[in-house]
Amino acid sequence: MTKKFINLKILLIFIFLLVSNVGKAQNIEKAYFAGGCFWCMEETFEKVEGVLEVISGYSGGTTVNPTYKEVTYGNTGHFEVVEIKYNTQIISYAKLLDLFWLNIDPFDKIGQFCDKGYSYRSVIFYVLDSEKKLIQESIKKLEKKFNKKIVTYVRKFNKFYKAENYHQDYYKENFINYLRYKKACGRKKTLEKIWN
Repeated sequence: MTKKFINLKILLIFIFLLVSNVGKAQNIEKAYFAGGCFWCMEETFEKVEGVLEVISGYSGGTTVNPTYKEVTYGNTGHFEVVEIKYNTQIISYAKLLDLFWLNIDPFDKIGQFCDKGYSYRSVIFYVLDSEKKLIQESIKKLEKKFNKKIVTYVRKFNKFYKAENYHQDYYKENFINYLRYKKACGRKKTLEKIWN
């Protein structure tokens, strides 16, 4: 093979990879949910096919780069939130929304499970108007099903701040402690009572 032919072949491979990656990037979206403890939400969504990454963090408030202590005990206005990066060709926003509902108590005004306080309230953040419409439709459907008012907040997404490193993948890194916490919190029993 001539050097010219090899260079042309390398160029074609490069163009193919570039075009392939551009196509893939267009299918990647992000969703933002607050469902009480972000460790539990992270565990739930990371196990879903089509979800590429779940990051624990804070959103909804006014404090820039808040700490866990500030969010939990201060007046930041933030909630414990997960940022979910997902492939829209594998899973839709509507499916993620359905999964979110099944993993929270949408009737709890003061937090989620054993975690109480403003930062533990359930919240759905929408980025697009189409997401807002799906959220509103799902709330109407659930309120009709349960004949009860859903108290989960619906907010326009603004900014997400990644939580401290020790919160990321907590359920994997601190598995035994996480299981103890989850059981003591009564999350599973409460969810079964609501959704079964």
